[in-house]
Amino acid sequence: MNAFAPNPIVAEGPPAWAETWGEDVYGVWAGFVIGEVEHRLRWIPGGHFTMGSPEGERGRLDEKEAQRDQTVDGFWLGETPVTQALWTAVMGDNPSRFASKRLPWRCLIRPVEQVSWDEVQVFLQKINTTIDGLDLRLPTEAQWEYACRAGTTTATYAGDLDDEDFASEVLSPVAWYGGNAAQEFDLEDGEDLETFWKQYDQVAPPGRSGTHPVGRKAPNPWGLYDMLGNVYEWCQDEYKRGRRRVIRGGSWDVYAGNCRAACRGGRVPGGRVDDVGFRVSRGQTSGRSP
Repeated sequence: MNAFAPNPIVAEGPPAWAETWGEDVYGVWAGFVIGEVEHRLRWIPGGHFTMGSPEGERGRLDEKEAQRDQTVDGFWLGETPVTQALWTAVMGDNPSRFASKRLPWRCLIRPVEQVSWDEVQVFLQKINTTIDGLDLRLPTEAQWEYACRAGTTTATYAGDLDDEDFASEVLSPVAWYGGNAAQEFDLEDGEDLETFWKQYDQVAPPGRSGTHPVGRKAPNPWGLYDMLGNVYEWCQDEYKRGRRRVIRGGSWDVYAGNCRAACRGGRVPGGRVDDVGFRVSRGQTSGRSP
């Protein structure tokens, strides 16, 4: 269990939108069901934390990661990124590049990708209409980092990076990134990262890479899987007070240094790429990032 005091919601019983409910070593979880697909949310207890990275952190992007104190109220957050199964159950199609060709739903357990921020808003509207009181949103950037850190202060919830490029023994147990995404990759439509990175005079591990089924790496201390690596995740916030929206967490095709809790980037809201997906949350407001 984490060090936070028990949340009163445990005594109140499961929320009205939940069809499954429980408590384990990581905390409280609740699940909703769409068709044949169950998706779990984890309760993230509120608290204070320092957002951003300290000077000297390996891989730090100085101009983007200035530290500041933040307070976060308790909220629900998806245990995993939204899967292709859940997206298909809600939207009726699967836009992902790295899509399993097999059914039933249990085979579509990779994260959905090639979905824009704008399309995610349509998804959220549809799923909230389907289940009364569910009220899902994207997490704010502060909530995303707070949940990712789960009380830790190092570059990743597994510790500080030993290598910011393609060979991090610290990151590999918790994330799929450029250094290990070719391992156990089982689809034909994979990316040759070795060829891709040669154009930048960088050498990546050999083999074709792509996304992996969610939940295969170790979770963080609050029971959240794939917060780092696999796919970047859309946040609600605008990026630098512009049109772009924040993405967080790193992905299957990047350096270890891009898979740190404080690392941040931005994409146009209409963009659809094969390394960006999202995670749902419940119980927060929209935000604007510096």
